[in-house]
Parts: sequence; structure tokens; C-alpha cells
Amino acid sequence: MSINNQSIKIVVVGDGAVGKTLSLTSYCKNEIPKRYVPTVFDNLTCNVTVDQTPILLTLWDTAGQEEYDQLRPLSYPGTDIFLMMYSTVSSISLENIKYKWFPEIQEHCPNGLCMLVGTKLDLREDNDYLQENNIKPVTKEQGTQMAKDLGCCEYFEMSGLTQKNLHRTFEQALRIVLSQRKGETIKFRSITTLEKTVSKKTDIDADKKHCCTIL
Repeated sequence: MSINNQSIKIVVVGDGAVGKTLSLTSYCKNEIPKRYVPTVFDNLTCNVTVDQTPILLTLWDTAGQEEYDQLRPLSYPGTDIFLMMYSTVSSISLENIKYKWFPEIQEHCPNGLCMLVGTKLDLREDNDYLQENNIKPVTKEQGTQMAKDLGCCEYFEMSGLTQKNLHRTFEQALRIVLSQRKGETIKFRSITTLEKTVSKKTDIDADKKHCCTIL
């Protein structure tokens, strides 16, 4: 790894079956797992570039099951940012962020950066699925408020299956870490704010041959 490269560790936590493994595999390998297998511990490593900065990224996939509560925190040391994932079609998984996952991170890494991520966006946007299963989904506003209440640095919603917002989610997490390393102040922004930022910058740069960068 050259002197200009950055090494970043992301740990993903959340209830079982909220889409943690699917999201990591879809992002890092561009693959979709064929069947659900509960994770014990796993990690993926990939080389990515964000804002012209080469990064050696290590993604840690943790078990959501209660029987691994004593082992799971062993993966926390050295974490640059935690992604707390919940399913946007499961209000219980969001409640568990507040009462289980965030407190666990605070206990072991009290100064750790946390980003709240709503998964399975494709299912929340599927009205037939919601009606057939009698599901009242978690709204974007509810997720944003939870992130603010917990003091998270960011809130995103995405789908590991369709990859909607998937790459933006991880790229923004990496930007947060890079900004912190530069000594910059980390301010809360939700996906709504970022969408407005992208839209505004796109309008400004419409006649330029620049890639739109989320700042």
C-alpha cells in the first residue's frame, strides 16, 4: 500500500436478516447471495477509490443473534465507522438500533462514529408486498429522526438487492472517515439533504465535464 493510500475499517451491526450480508456482498463483490445463511463472523476486503483517494477497505459482517453477544464486540477495536443497519419494512429492527445496537457500540467504543442505514428499500417501495404481508414500513422521516436522536453522523436508505443508493451509502461512510482524519467537523446530514446537495451541484456543473461529488 502506497503512502497515499488509506486503510479503513467498517463494521456493520444490526438484527439478523435485515440485509447486512447481502449489502456487503453486493457492494464489494457485485454479487447477490443465492440464499440466506446467518452470519457468525465474516469480513471482505476490497480496493476502492473515493474522491481520487485510493482506499483499502475492510468490511466486517457481524452476527445479529443474541448467542453471539459476547463474541461480537471482539471485532469492534480499530473500527473507523459503524454502519447500524435496520430493515425499512421492520419497525422492530429500528427499535433494536436504539435499545441494543447503539448502546452496545457506546459501551465498547464510546467515541465511535455511527451511521444509520435503512435497508430493503426495494420492499418498502413495493406496495403489493406491503399489502400482502400487512406491513407498515418505517418512513424516511422516522429513520432520520432516530439518527438525530442517537447522534449519528449520517442517515441513508438503500437496497442491497437492486443496489439503489448502495454505493452512495458506503462512499459517504468513507468520506466521513476521510474528513475526520483531516480534522474536519462531522455534521449530521440525511439522504434528503444529500439529494438536494447533489441536485444543486448538478445544476451548477451542468455545462462542465466534472463528476458530481457529494460534499
